[in-house]
Amino acid sequence: MSNVEHGISIGINRVNEFFFMKIRIEGTLTHEDYERMIPMLTSSIEGITEPEVRVLIDATDFKGWELRAAWDDIKFGMEYRQIFSKIAIVGTNTIETYAAKIGGWFIDGDMKFFESLDHAYDWLNQEDIKADIKDGKYK
Repeated sequence: MSNVEHGISIGINRVNEFFFMKIRIEGTLTHEDYERMIPMLTSSIEGITEPEVRVLIDATDFKGWELRAAWDDIKFGMEYRQIFSKIAIVGTNTIETYAAKIGGWFIDGDMKFFESLDHAYDWLNQEDIKADIKDGKYK
């Protein structure tokens, strides 16, 4: 039996005046990891009706998914795609780069890959300018 640590940690963090969900993933994720994680994530985002959740995914120790776990991840993203306004993925491997590109297809908000936590925090903290369709002015 191997004692290799793997799994997902979830928290609510703050940088300056901005709050965001921080998810740290490590090792190779399994279907069993998602069976435990999804109820926690679901309860933490339940009731959100507008896309205001910004997420930092720290994948610097991420090794990948088992096939069924990758499918679990896609299904979760599809179900809650409308509530995430920005997702920053921080990692060191090409797998995280591809995950950001592919994941961007499945969410309504922006998703970007970063090699640095500082750059990810900066991007998450940027205010987005949205057009007010009613009068053509920016909010």
